Amino acid sequence: MSIENLNVSNSYLSFKLENETFAVTVERVHEILEIPTVTKVPKSPDFMTGVINLRGNVLPVIDTRIKFGLAKTDFTIDSCIIVLSIMMENEQITIGALVDSVQEVLELSSEKILPSPALGSKYKAEFIQGMIKNDEDFIMVLNIDEVFSINELHQMKENTSETII
Repeated sequence: MSIENLNVSNSYLSFKLENETFAVTVERVHEILEIPTVTKVPKSPDFMTGVINLRGNVLPVIDTRIKFGLAKTDFTIDSCIIVLSIMMENEQITIGALVDSVQEVLELSSEKILPSPALGSKYKAEFIQGMIKNDEDFIMVLNIDEVFSINELHQMKENTSETII
């Protein structure tokens, strides 16, 4: 890798949902957790699994499968929660994203990320920042700030009693 490429390299954490692989920039990843006891929150959005206690703070946990229109499944030994920062109206919010498994950290230069196709993706186009060719498969790079609408974030924030960091 040349010095120029080192300056524009980015790290991405890849994870699986069903048979699809997604990635988020590691700048937004705080940590990866085993699944603890999750407390259900009444009248929360269907994609919100509940909340967990993260070192004294209430962390909303979303089921990424449901958010992306996939079928809900039972947790496995590989299931985990990725603690992420997302931006809402210039405010940083921390959420837990339940995923099937975490794969690896990829070091890529920005030119390795291909534009997402205009047609043919079953996911909303604004969710996908780009695509990474990985052997014969593609990894979808998420624009994590676009995955949730402002209304959804406000609803999650209200359901967790304003204690989201």
